[in-house]
Amino acid sequence: MRRPEVSPWASLVFEVMSHQTPIPRVRPIWEQWMQRWPTPADLADASPSQVLVAWDRLGYPSRALRLRECAEAIRRRPGGEVPADIDELLTLPGIGPYTASALAAFQFEQRVPVLDTNVRRVLHRVFLGERSAPSGQPSTGEVAHATRLLPEDRRESSQWNLHLMEFGALVCTQRRPACNRCPLRARCRWARAGFPGQVAPLRTQAWAGTDRQARGKVMAVLRARHATEGTAGLSRTEALEAATLPGADPAQAQRVLEALDADGLVRVDPGTGAVTFP
Repeated sequence: MRRPEVSPWASLVFEVMSHQTPIPRVRPIWEQWMQRWPTPADLADASPSQVLVAWDRLGYPSRALRLRECAEAIRRRPGGEVPADIDELLTLPGIGPYTASALAAFQFEQRVPVLDTNVRRVLHRVFLGERSAPSGQPSTGEVAHATRLLPEDRRESSQWNLHLMEFGALVCTQRRPACNRCPLRARCRWARAGFPGQVAPLRTQAWAGTDRQARGKVMAVLRARHATEGTAGLSRTEALEAATLPGADPAQAQRVLEALDADGLVRVDPGTGAVTFP
């Protein structure tokens, strides 16, 4: 997917889908989307409910709605094409600094660093001797340092970004880095300093019983209903039942439905309480 022969639109969709979602989960959904909506204009013509159903279980479904808004914005542009300029990419709905730089580097072969979590971790360990990068967006200093490391050739620069991302994902991992087989160990300031700040493997984020789990249940039930009965949606009772988790706070179900409505992921009828996709 991160290849010049893939269309800019297909690359944009892939980068948005793969943010915080493993690529093996993304690939089949991305392929379905590209068959169904091969251009921004095609997705812009789809309804929000169609887009949310097609998003399936990728997680963070608000990304699906932002992609549709992005498609509408691109269709309004002269020529209806994905822009190559980073500043113009950043004006599109749902496109942040990482996605814009990834498109510029992998799709348009521009000499820009792609600073995802894996790349930032590698750079902080090897060059700064720190276990991990700070949370939040990369600093101006990080971007400048990463830019200085890029090869001058644009195509080589694109490959450098890709290899560094893979290195961070497969070797210089967050929890169990494979330092014994790392080709950069002799140069790694973190390794030479004795791995300061190394801690036990991180605990996985809680899922059971959370509002996020309840939201996922409601969306899954709505998708199933949509597949069998079109846009019928759920009655208030059915929606509350879908949002209710074993042993959960009784107020959680209503809170979850209100939050989904506020986020634009569902529509709650103010009179009947029925829940449908927007």
